[in-house]
Order: sequence, then structure tokens, then C-alpha cells
Amino acid sequence: MDFLRSIFHQAPEIALFAALALGYWVGKFRFGSFQLGGVAGSLLAAVLISQVGVTIDSGIKAVLFALFIYAVGFESGPQFFRSLGRQSVKEILMALVVAVSGLVTVVVIARVFHLDKGLAAGLAAGGLTQSAIIGTAGSAIEKLGLAPDEVQRMQANVAIGYAVTYIFGSFGAIIMCVNVLQWLTGRKIREDAIQAEQELLKGVRVYGTGESPAVPDLVGRIFRVGQAGRTVAELEASATANGGTVTVERIQRRNAMVGVDGRLALEDGDIILLVGRRAAVVALGASVGEELQGAEGMDVVMVRRDVAISNNQYLNRSVKDILDSLSQEFKHGVYAVALMRAGTPVPIAPATMVMPGDVVTLFGTPQDVQKAAQSVGPIIVPSDKTDFVFHGLGITVGLLIGLLVLRLGSIPITLGSGGGALLAGLLFGWWRSRKHTFGNMPTAASTLLRDLGLAGFVAMVGLQSGQQAVTTVMQQGLTLFLLGVVVTIVPLLIAMLFGKYVLRYDNVAVFAGSLSGARSANPAFGEILDKAGNSIPTAPFAITYALANVFLTLLGPLVIAFA
Repeated sequence: MDFLRSIFHQAPEIALFAALALGYWVGKFRFGSFQLGGVAGSLLAAVLISQVGVTIDSGIKAVLFALFIYAVGFESGPQFFRSLGRQSVKEILMALVVAVSGLVTVVVIARVFHLDKGLAAGLAAGGLTQSAIIGTAGSAIEKLGLAPDEVQRMQANVAIGYAVTYIFGSFGAIIMCVNVLQWLTGRKIREDAIQAEQELLKGVRVYGTGESPAVPDLVGRIFRVGQAGRTVAELEASATANGGTVTVERIQRRNAMVGVDGRLALEDGDIILLVGRRAAVVALGASVGEELQGAEGMDVVMVRRDVAISNNQYLNRSVKDILDSLSQEFKHGVYAVALMRAGTPVPIAPATMVMPGDVVTLFGTPQDVQKAAQSVGPIIVPSDKTDFVFHGLGITVGLLIGLLVLRLGSIPITLGSGGGALLAGLLFGWWRSRKHTFGNMPTAASTLLRDLGLAGFVAMVGLQSGQQAVTTVMQQGLTLFLLGVVVTIVPLLIAMLFGKYVLRYDNVAVFAGSLSGARSANPAFGEILDKAGNSIPTAPFAITYALANVFLTLLGPLVIAFA
């Protein structure tokens, strides 16, 4: 024990990474259908390691949490602002129900068990994992007109109640928002997240890493001309007349390459490369002649490029309207294969409207795509580099917002560093979706920030509070701890029933995101994201989390007033 204490004293960061490694290892074990998960595992591992005695700077916790919540906001910014409106009423009510039921639960427990106002406030702060309650409750205690020593004793009790109940407040929220919610609804977060994603994609098929269709839509095939006379333009026009699009990309005549020109008449025996939509190429090829498996020198390099649509002449118009206005020369050899809006695929249908911020994926030869992009907008160059100027500024702005304090009478209201970083992430993510030439953050980088930030933050909580919580429980008995369990579970259970039977959430992934945000339960949300495998729970979480930071912060003086 002394050896470990000496190691952690010299390098406390070792305790942090040891908690992460041990926690994720423990989190992999399954007990029937129950799996603890890496976040909850890291919390328990950190509490265990904290018993050795670890002193670690709180600034690390603040940094890790800022990275996590900013990355969450950045990923969900576009979808968040699209989701605002009348459809957000469910999230507003969810946040309100959690706050009110939390207040009632704490007040009832305080009166039944004769807890003083300080312990009651600490119970609320830890059981509901809202640290800001410590500050608002402490300020309210100072205004009670008590003797200075009594004020100091009550404020100390706030900290004691918080330390004893915070660990289960984090861990219990994970169990309730992930395991119990799935049991109550009879649905799986992963399955509903996939379903919601498919509905959002409106039938557009999205392939994962390393996946590709066995029968691609765009193909290139080689044919030997069996009937002379038609020009290149006539051949391509015949495909267009039949509702398809095909271009002649290469012509070989008597073993020599011939420049492709619309006026060039094809001769018997010419070898041509047709590129276009598969059905159109197959249909046209039948009238051209024999299909060849290959021919030397007939291959052409084709590229796919994402292009940000910034030219106003293409914005706020339907796809059909845009295509009808383009010249045949402009469209020649260029195919729009995908349309993305706020990170979500949009079907390319005649009635689809092209909106500001949309990104179109063009397919064709490098020369043709470059020519088209000069009219449409800038090409988004793929990069594995993160724009640290943009994101460093984003986190800075978020932390500055978190310092702002709004006073409702004598009650200070603040988003805090977490709420500020989330808001900045949402705004900067939305701005990135509108201006694609800067602010790059590869998915892998964002995932690392999110996972390391959350797991590291939770481990820091365990390392800093674990020893004090265990010691206090041993001194005070289990009563306060068990009361904290009730404060954690009851409001979430009430909110679950309200969400299922009144709000009628029909998608458990969305339900879980809303519920975890309403309790500002970041560890639970991280586990929900891991279960979902996509960002579906993020938009409802972002709405309820922002509201919870206000509603739950207000509980401090309310508990002092009514307990």
C-alpha cells in the first residue's frame, strides 16, 4: 500500500490511466444481459484506487470534461438546431419533471428523516449530480440569519452529503438510463438508434467503413462498336432520351487512342469506354456491340469529391430545376452521387430542395469534376488534421460563456464550464456545417475527445471523492448513502414513467438521451452513446442538458427554503 501511495504521489496521472484501463476491462464483463460498460467501470475502479490515497489537480477534471462536452456539442450542432421548435416540447417537459420530482423527493426525505438543510442540499447535489447546487445552497444558507458557526456547520454538511451520494448519483444514473429504461420499454437502444437513423436518412443507404455495394450504381464498361455511323453526341443522347445518363470517356481506333469529341463518328471495330448509371450503360451497350472484359489503355481514373454548394444560383431550388437549367456541356461526365445536409444524407430526388450548407458528392474524371466545382463551390479536401485554431477558439469561447452569471433575485444562474462548452460546441458545429472549408475535425479525433474526456472526467471524480465518500459512510453509517440512492432513483423512475405513458416516447434511444440530459447525467449519456453506436441520442440530450443546468441549479435555494 505504501509503495502504491508513493507512486501515485510522485505521478498521480498514473492513477488516472490505471483507473481507465481497469475500468474498461471490468466494463467488458457481462452478467446475463447486464454489462457495466467502460464509463461506470472507470468510476468504480477509480473509487477503489482512491483508497490508497491520491491527490490530483482538479484542473485536469475540468479540462477533460470540457473536451468531452465540446466534442458532443460539435458533433450534434447541425442536428440540434434543426430539431428546435414545437418538437422540443417533450424535452422541455422531461427536464421540468426531473427537476420537480427531484425537489419533492429531497424535501420529503429531509422532513421524514429530520435532516438539516445542509445535509438535504448535499443530498440533492450528489444524488442528482449537479455540483452547482453546492454553491446556490451555500449562498442561501448564508441568508438564513443563523449564527456564523451554524452557517459554517450547515455548509460543511452540504459538502458531506454531496461526497457520500455523488458516486452512486453517477453510477445509478447509468443503470437507470441504460439498463432499467431498456427493461421498462422492452426495447434496445442500439436497435432503436439504427431505426431512427434509417428514418432520418429517408431510405438513403449509408455504407460503413470497408463496405461497398456488390452492384455499384456507377460503372464503367468497355464495348467494341459493331455498327458504324453514330456520333459520340448521338450515342450519349440516345441514353438520355431513354431516361439514363452515359458518357463516352475513351475511344480506341486501330490500336491508337482518339480524342473524344461529340462530333466524332464512330467506326466499326472502335473500342469505347462507357461510364454512367449501371442500368443506362447496360441498356446502351446492347445497341453498341460486343462487351469486352478489358482492353489495354482504356482505363480512366475517376474521382469522388465533396463540394460545398456555395453558389447562390443553386441554393433554395429543387434538384429538377437545377438540372433543367444546366447546359449539356456542363453536365457532361459529372454525376451527383450523394447530397449531405448537416452531416445527414439526403435523397437526390427531383423535388429535393438544395439548401445553404448542403454538400454534394460529384463523380467523374478529375478534369470534369474540377470544372463543375468551379461553378458549384469549393472542393472539401479530405484531411486527417484537426483545425486547432477553430476548435481552440471554440472551447475558449465556451469556457468564457460558462463564467457568465445571471441573477434571478438573489439566485445566481450560470451554465458553468460544462454548459458553456456544450453551447459553444453546438454553435461551432452548426457553423462548420455551413462553412466547410475550415473547422475540420476527423471522426476519429472527435471520438477520442469524447471517450477520453468523459471516462477521464468520471475517473477523476472517483479518485477525488472516493476515499472521502467511503470514510464518511463508515463514520455516519449507510443511512445517508441509502437516502442518496433514493434521490438518484426516484426522480429518474418518475421521469421514465412520465416519458413512456404521457410523452409517449416511441424510440428508446431518443428517450435515453432526453432522460440523461434532464438529469445532467454525463456518464450515463456516454454509455448511451456507446450503446447507440450513432449520434441519435445527442440532440434530445443537448436540449434537456441545457435546461437541466438551469432547473437543477435552482434546486439549491429551494431545498434550503422547504426542507
